[in-house]
Amino acid sequence: MARRFLFVLGSARSDGNTGLLARRAAEQLPPDVEQQWIDLTEHPIPDFEDLRHDSDHVRPTEGNLALLLDATLAATDIVIASPLYWYSVSAHTKRYLDHWSGWLRTPGLDFKATMAGRTLWGVSALAHTEQVVADPLVGTLNNAAAYLGMRFGGVLLGNGSKPGDVLNDTEALARAKTFFEQEAPLARFPYER
Repeated sequence: MARRFLFVLGSARSDGNTGLLARRAAEQLPPDVEQQWIDLTEHPIPDFEDLRHDSDHVRPTEGNLALLLDATLAATDIVIASPLYWYSVSAHTKRYLDHWSGWLRTPGLDFKATMAGRTLWGVSALAHTEQVVADPLVGTLNNAAAYLGMRFGGVLLGNGSKPGDVLNDTEALARAKTFFEQEAPLARFPYER
């Protein structure tokens, strides 16, 4: 299967630091690697409704939720580009990930088996100089990947608050040049290490 990257932009600000850093990393991908970019502010989705004890979820066939589902299923590599908001992913991003729970319970979708072996990546800008504060965001993505049997490529972190600040983070820009080249190991829960 040829590699196909889905970039899910979860910032509340268009062209924010996280998006800039994600685009710098994506520029390094070979030209034959397909890229799809979906900005969650431009493609809003409804809040997730947990139906697991009431009825089955139904596969969305139109609208932004169908677009995201189809793009997610088609991707070999999913890049969650979310700024660090209150030490985790943004609300837009969390809403997208919450819908994965429904897709797991959608008859005929076989979401978990489909995602197994694919790769989840993260890109995040934070306004704090100590990157350890992003551990909850990294944990969210790692654990989601572990639950689905995915590979986890880690999270490319950059520093920036005002628009464009991340372009002054020379270390993050250097890491962006090789971020997607690294081998992504099978994700493991922390208790499995």
